[in-house]
Amino acid sequence: MFEDTHDPFARHILLTPGPTPIHPRAQRALLHGMLGHMDPLVFALNGEIQQGLREMYGTAPDTFTALLAGTGSLGMEAGFANLVEPGDEVLVCVNGSFGARMAEMAARYGARVRQVTAPLGEAIDPAAVAAQLDGAALVAVVHGETSTGVLNPVPEIAELVRGSGALLTVDAVTTAGMEPFHMQDWGIDYVYTGAQKCLSAPPGLAPVAISDRALARYAARRTPTPLWYCDFGGLRDYWVDHSYHHTVPVNLHYAFHAALGAALEEGLEARQRRAAEVGEAILAALAPLGFRPYVADPAVRLPTVLALRLPGGFDDAGIRRALRERDISVTGGLGPTAGLIWRLGLMGEAARPAPYRALMAALEELLGERGLVDRFEEALAVTA
Repeated sequence: MFEDTHDPFARHILLTPGPTPIHPRAQRALLHGMLGHMDPLVFALNGEIQQGLREMYGTAPDTFTALLAGTGSLGMEAGFANLVEPGDEVLVCVNGSFGARMAEMAARYGARVRQVTAPLGEAIDPAAVAAQLDGAALVAVVHGETSTGVLNPVPEIAELVRGSGALLTVDAVTTAGMEPFHMQDWGIDYVYTGAQKCLSAPPGLAPVAISDRALARYAARRTPTPLWYCDFGGLRDYWVDHSYHHTVPVNLHYAFHAALGAALEEGLEARQRRAAEVGEAILAALAPLGFRPYVADPAVRLPTVLALRLPGGFDDAGIRRALRERDISVTGGLGPTAGLIWRLGLMGEAARPAPYRALMAALEELLGERGLVDRFEEALAVTA
């Protein structure tokens, strides 16, 4: 027998780029009694989720929305599986790990991939996208590049793509649900996120929205979608026609419904302000120690993932390990930025003063520095 040594009521402080702390309403919703995935009550719940996703993503009134039974990476893959056929020209914007993942996935589905790149810590230049648009069937871009803390100029890129005839797919994993998003106005055809990011729901669901143009491209495919599990037609069978396709994780749907409702009640603009205010207070507290923003241009810093360059001589692994022993999780760099930066999550329930106040108090003790908590509080008071 395995011994369960985990305290289910222990309060661990998650300050990572995902997952984020589960919203209390979502936590309670996980305890909902089990229902079948074909139950009328579940279909009614799903209908409310679809409408909430239309509001969160800023879609047209009848845009098809759904939850995929997987994380955000499944949302990414489903777009390429349904919208790309072998030989299609696909233009992928790459300025970090998740843009690179898009390029790899598109290639695996037979696309002829071209890349528009930018150095780590810098945003994609829309002019560079315009220069390579000719002949592209689909353009893919990450809105908030989680690996570097960069906010890419999706509205400007979308404006260029609209006139080209190409479809536009957007990774909104660290933006949707924490700040306004305008799928219809910007002209986006496919967008996805992960439940465990800005909405503070449990991992395991990828909310997607699919435009009529994208569905038309899907319907015109020459060959069946190679990924059966997330075939757009099969998804519509379940979500629209209420016929069986696969078993959905019902209790995750209940938790997601609760978290999405809480986010929309709070308001996306209010959530955006909350993330910005806590982020500014973190910078004010840590800057005197030598921490500085990894993204030099404030205009393209991702509000929901604060990437901080570490001070010289800072013991990244040792300090993060010591924090973990105090039940505080902080994430370092990914790939080329490992050991160079911290990536602090400011999504959903993590974007509140209390968890970062605890971080400042722990760092005061570990670093032998005083004043972090005071500077943090003073900065919050200024923005209040």
